[in-house]
Parts: sequence; structure tokens; C-alpha cells
Amino acid sequence: MTPGNPPTRTTAGAELEELLAAPLGLRERKKLKTRRAIRAAAFGLFSEQGYEATTVDQIAAAAEVSPSTFFRYFPTKEDLVISDDYDPLMEVSFRSRPADEPLIESVRQAMIDPLRQVLAAEREEVLLRMQLYREVPAIRARALVEMQRTGEMLCGLLAERTGRPADGLELRALVAAILAASSEAVQYWAERGGRDELDDLLDRAITSLGGFGL
Repeated sequence: MTPGNPPTRTTAGAELEELLAAPLGLRERKKLKTRRAIRAAAFGLFSEQGYEATTVDQIAAAAEVSPSTFFRYFPTKEDLVISDDYDPLMEVSFRSRPADEPLIESVRQAMIDPLRQVLAAEREEVLLRMQLYREVPAIRARALVEMQRTGEMLCGLLAERTGRPADGLELRALVAAILAASSEAVQYWAERGGRDELDDLLDRAITSLGGFGL
């Protein structure tokens, strides 16, 4: 990866962190702050010297934590790239949608609205994450775990709305299609160097699914 300027933290970043922390207690807020500090330090180093050349010890030093603290938050360096704290934003957004709204529209808005907040705060970091996903096989392998976790969360939300079982084939198929479409939109965006608006690409990808009649 070509070295470049590290991702910067802005007022939008502080606002996003406060939004993520809002439903948390003091202890969990402190954990969130530490986790995000470690991630910010890591992406700064990745941008400067590349992913493979960056060690956990370097990340820990830059974040002013011990290596053992790093591993309490991220079991592997790959987990640092693939994990994020955004699923709660999607859940809150989905629950705020009208109960009689078409299901695919609720999901679309629940994914796009938080994405716009994240991109306003961390666009370069998100782009770097997606480029690493494309370039590093170990990251792609670990990403399956994170995608499964998000899929289970979405199945639970859709089950509440529809009354269908969360582990039923129909909801699982719908969620799998949504996540696949979302992944393709993100990869398309990363392949083109972030030239397009990611929220528009995600909108197009999800809308194209139709909704399977739900």
C-alpha cells in the first residue's frame, strides 16, 4: 500500500464517538474510547508505512497502551481492521422506521443513514479498511465472522418486524442478499479509489434487490 497521510480526527469524528457512546454506561464508554484510540493509531500507521510493516507493538505504543491491552480489545491485527462499532447505529435507525414501511426500505434507510454519519467523520479510514480487505487474504477470511455477526443482528430485527422466525430461511436469504449487495457496493467504491459517493452506491445496490416480496 502506498504510504500517505494518516486518517484525521475531526469534529464530526467527536460527534460520531459521542453518538456511539450515548447508550453506554461509564465503563463501556471508557472501553469504546480506548478501542477507538487503538484503531485510530493503527490506521495512522497503516497509512504511513503499510499494513504488513506495522506491528502490534507499534500500534500499542502509538495508542499509549500495552500490547496486552491491545489484545484485550482485538484478538488479532486483522480484527482491528474488520471490526467496528457501527451496528448499534444501524439497529437504532431500523427501530426508528415506521412499522408499516416496506421492509426493504427500512433496511435501506437503516444502513444508509448511519453510513453517512460514519463517512462524514471517518471517510479515509473506511476507504483504507476496504482497500486492506481487498489486498490482505487474512483480513478477508476474518471478515466472514464479522459479517455473520451483523447478519444475525439484522435477522433478529427483521424477525421482530415481520413475526417470522429469525432463523427461518426467508429472512436468512434476504439478509444474506442485503449483505452481499452491500459488500459489492463497498468493494466497487474501494476499487474506484472512493471517487463515487458510497451512500449512493449502497442505495443503488440494496434497491436493486427488490425485497423478495417482504
